Amino acid sequence: MPTIIPLDQVDPAMVEELLDRAFGPDRHGRTAYSVRDGTEPLGALSFAALDDDDWLAGSIQCWPVALTDPSGRPHPMIMIGPVAVVPELQNAGYGKALMLASIAALQAGGAVPLPQVLIGDADYYGRFFGFVAEPTQGWSLPGPYDPARLLVRCENLSVLPQLGALGPWRG
Repeated sequence: MPTIIPLDQVDPAMVEELLDRAFGPDRHGRTAYSVRDGTEPLGALSFAALDDDDWLAGSIQCWPVALTDPSGRPHPMIMIGPVAVVPELQNAGYGKALMLASIAALQAGGAVPLPQVLIGDADYYGRFFGFVAEPTQGWSLPGPYDPARLLVRCENLSVLPQLGALGPWRG
């Protein structure tokens, strides 16, 4: 069973090594990095998972982003990811535990949480966490992506703009 701790309790170099192992050293060229470029992860929503021997097994980071609608109005959102687990422990529940920790932290404030967006597998993130792709189909990102993998989770999907560009929060 993973132990979940705040990500800021882990040496950042270890997190970078984990991300390289999970996604490859060329990961910085991915579109998700452009979406959150120039922002810092949200510490209260970012976590690490330790294995039974207290070794770093996984991490999740959340970032402030915005969907800017055609009129130029930014709609703040939280971008979840990367969700990374060391290859030998993937499919052992670490990623799910990290997602649940972030979602619980989002909901802990008592206010309606901001919409959450991620790039990932629609079947997995939809089945376990309620993410959907339909509301994002008129959105654009600063780089190549598969529209079926751009997912959002929100209390009331009807408040989301149908069109917009997703990028870093500059507010």
